Amino acid sequence: MKRWKMLVLCVVLVGILSGCEMLNMERVKLRDLEFVILSEEVLPAELKAIIDERKAEEFKFTYSDADALYICVGYGQQKTGGFSITVDELYLTETAIYVETTLLGPDGSEEPSKAPSYPYIVIKTEALDETVVCE
Repeated sequence: MKRWKMLVLCVVLVGILSGCEMLNMERVKLRDLEFVILSEEVLPAELKAIIDERKAEEFKFTYSDADALYICVGYGQQKTGGFSITVDELYLTETAIYVETTLLGPDGSEEPSKAPSYPYIVIKTEALDETVVCE
């Protein structure tokens, strides 16, 4: 009877340990993605309209057409101007596209505009049909 209990205990422990290992799997970067940052003037009209509707609040969404994938990240209303956004990472894994951006405040070299601003970035990359994860 002790052997039976010991066997069950071993099976349970192996199951728990392998489950933990599956949760700790690292995402493997297949490759960095090439991209360009689009200015407001060159955005597709439909995409510009969507951004205008959402710009007061933070947003993260994608838009695509036959030629490209557009990753849009907005930081909502800020009290002043002078903000910028950097793309820290944009890469492909087996299961998703990962993008990391950072909002940078006014740098202090100039007096920022007193009017509210709505910083956002539109990243254009190759047309891929993967889930996009914004970090």
